[in-house]
Amino acid sequence: MDLHKGWKAGAPHPQFELSMPSDISEISPFVDEFIERMKHYTCFQGDGSDIEVALREAIANAVVHGNHEDRSKHVHLSFRCEASGELFFVVRDEGEGFNPEKVPDPLAPENIFAEHGRGILMMRTYMDGVHYEHGGREVHMRKKPSAKPEA
Repeated sequence: MDLHKGWKAGAPHPQFELSMPSDISEISPFVDEFIERMKHYTCFQGDGSDIEVALREAIANAVVHGNHEDRSKHVHLSFRCEASGELFFVVRDEGEGFNPEKVPDPLAPENIFAEHGRGILMMRTYMDGVHYEHGGREVHMRKKPSAKPEA
């Protein structure tokens, strides 16, 4: 996996695009490497744990539910950092899509003990904005810069 691929060094704001095969075992190394590159090359400040959790969930959903773990299909991650420090992420799969409004509420009493269904909730909890496009094949996430402590 080459995270330098797609890097636009001369761009006004750091941005890049990456891809990985739809294999569960690829998620952790992919996200770990991405987070390190993001911290090194961009305006990002903070520990990144919220972003890491949201990305892991979005990518896992794309691998499992979008691409049905078909290694011939890929999950694509686009990233952009604005001058304001706001970060934008897009995770796209090559599947059929879905309607996020039809996903059962994981906090409903009948779903509390369900083994699946908390990924979207976690993304919405840890990011400042989450929405879907292209029939549910893309999840767009936004993270505002953390407030600086007053001196």
